[in-house]
Amino acid sequence: MTDINVILMLMIVGSIIAVETRDMLSCVVVVGVVGLFQSLAFLVLKAPDLAIVQLVVEILSLVILLRVIIRKEASEPQHHPDYFPMLVGITLSLLALLFVHPILRELPQFGQPVMRVAKEYIENGMKATGATNLVSAVILDFRAYDTLGEAVVLFTAVCGALIVLRKTGRKKKGEPETEA
Repeated sequence: MTDINVILMLMIVGSIIAVETRDMLSCVVVVGVVGLFQSLAFLVLKAPDLAIVQLVVEILSLVILLRVIIRKEASEPQHHPDYFPMLVGITLSLLALLFVHPILRELPQFGQPVMRVAKEYIENGMKATGATNLVSAVILDFRAYDTLGEAVVLFTAVCGALIVLRKTGRKKKGEPETEA
């Protein structure tokens, strides 16, 4: 099994756990771990810019979601926590660290940039695209899929936040099922 397949399987397992768990804090942590694996998938697919965007969005989303969840749970009566999602989150985080180590070793040394692609953009970008702005030409013509990927990351983050913070659909332990 290739690295990307293992990462995708772990993302699927984490997503299922996030959907099935009743503890909101554990759900947010597991969703954060799934986002970390998505960032690793972008690194494996040689898209470091998407990985950075995913990581930044994931960190900001986690901070906001954790703040909301902690505030909400502080006003509710205490109950016994569910440790399984927490253990799965820690295990998935350790697996993510295992995957990121060889990927980071493949990056060029700091201060030693690889200029193959950038050199091509600078030399032939204006002629190939006909654009007057080289940055716009690179973003919209040469790197359009990366720009689309960054938009997908932001859209996924918003959808994830809306799903986690939804009002209907989450039941507390011992609460009767009601039909809407």
